[in-house]
Amino acid sequence: MAESHISDELWQEFHEVVNMTSRELSDWLRTDATQEDGQLVEPDSVLPEHEVGTQVVAILGKRRTDLTPDDVDTMQQVVDQVRTIRGDEPEPEAYDDDLRRTLMLFGHDPLKPAGA
Repeated sequence: MAESHISDELWQEFHEVVNMTSRELSDWLRTDATQEDGQLVEPDSVLPEHEVGTQVVAILGKRRTDLTPDDVDTMQQVVDQVRTIRGDEPEPEAYDDDLRRTLMLFGHDPLKPAGA
C-alpha cells in the first residue's frame, strides 16, 4: 500500500475550501479576469496566486496516495490563504469582485452554492 503524506484533517479542509472542480479552475485561470488589472501579463511575470491555482489544478487530478510533500505544502497554503481572506464567517450573499477573483485563483468561488 502506498504511503500518504497528508493528514486526514488537511485533506478534508482542502476539499472544503477548494469548491471549484479542476475544469472550472483551469478554465478560470485562462480568462483575462485572472490577469493583473484585467490585462494579460507576460508568461515570466505570472502572478504567484496564478501559479498556486495551476498547482491546485494538478493536485485535484491526483489520487491522495500520489501527492508529494510539495503538494501537501501547497494544500496547506491554499487552506491558510482562503481562510485568511474569507475569515470564519459563512459566505456572504454579495461579494466584492476583486476579492472573489483572488479567492478563485485558489480554487474557492465564494458565490458557488455549497455542495454544487
